[in-house]
Amino acid sequence: MSTLPVTAVPTGAGTATPTSGRPAAESVGAPRRIGLTAVSYAVMALVIVIYLYPLLFLVNTALKSNNEFLLNPTGIVQSPQFSNFVQAWQQGNFASYMLNSVLYTFVAAAMGTVMSLMIAVPVARGYVKHPKIWMGLFASMLFLPNTLVTVFQLALRLNLYDTPIGYILIMASGVGVGPLLIAGYLNSIPREIDEAAAMDGCGYLRYLFTFLPKLMMPVLSTAFILQAIGVWNDIILATILFSSQEHWPVTLGLFNFKGTYTSEWSLLSAATMIVAAPLLLVYLFLQRYLVASVVGGAVKG
Repeated sequence: MSTLPVTAVPTGAGTATPTSGRPAAESVGAPRRIGLTAVSYAVMALVIVIYLYPLLFLVNTALKSNNEFLLNPTGIVQSPQFSNFVQAWQQGNFASYMLNSVLYTFVAAAMGTVMSLMIAVPVARGYVKHPKIWMGLFASMLFLPNTLVTVFQLALRLNLYDTPIGYILIMASGVGVGPLLIAGYLNSIPREIDEAAAMDGCGYLRYLFTFLPKLMMPVLSTAFILQAIGVWNDIILATILFSSQEHWPVTLGLFNFKGTYTSEWSLLSAATMIVAAPLLLVYLFLQRYLVASVVGGAVKG
């Protein structure tokens, strides 16, 4: 009985292992991934430069003397003049303006956040009829223009013109995107929590103001920050509603300072930094809540 001769087949010739194509595919895709990563980093660097350059230019100008700025406006400061900030603070009377703005911003933003919570919860949970229509109404209100004449007449007829409380109430009523953010975030919280709280005897107001804020701190902080930015940067309504200089916010104080020291660019830059610094500090401390609000609403919602 004869047997067929066995011929040795060289390794790698004729047959291929199941994983023989992976290194080639990876080697082909590696340059593409490296290129995409490089492009992503380049775009990020460009965005950082676009946002940071004006701020760095402002800091550089604020630290220059006026003569140095006139001789070399775009050059790097040679002898920093930190006294510009002290001089701008004293000459611009920013101490009283800053206190006014802190009061207006904190109270109006807190009231607006509470109103946004009270509006968003019944709509998001379906406690009112046609919740989708209400959500559409909230979204459409973002595109409506400011009714300055109506606001002025309302404050005048209610004897709230040139009063801090009138300005705070009007600014607090501009809740903006707050109800939309809170309603969207609330959809990520199971309804079973509402039922469990009701079974434990928790009333609606208690649930609304003591229980929910602990679960929704990121989005509530986001709504507070966004409204605080609007109140702090407001100058139009302040110009319309205030005639007494003692009630001016810091933005009107900066506008008045600009009119007085138009040619003093170093002092004007220092004053601008003084006005912007508190809001930047608040954002740095609360930015983690902003990120948590966006990520939480996107993942859970």
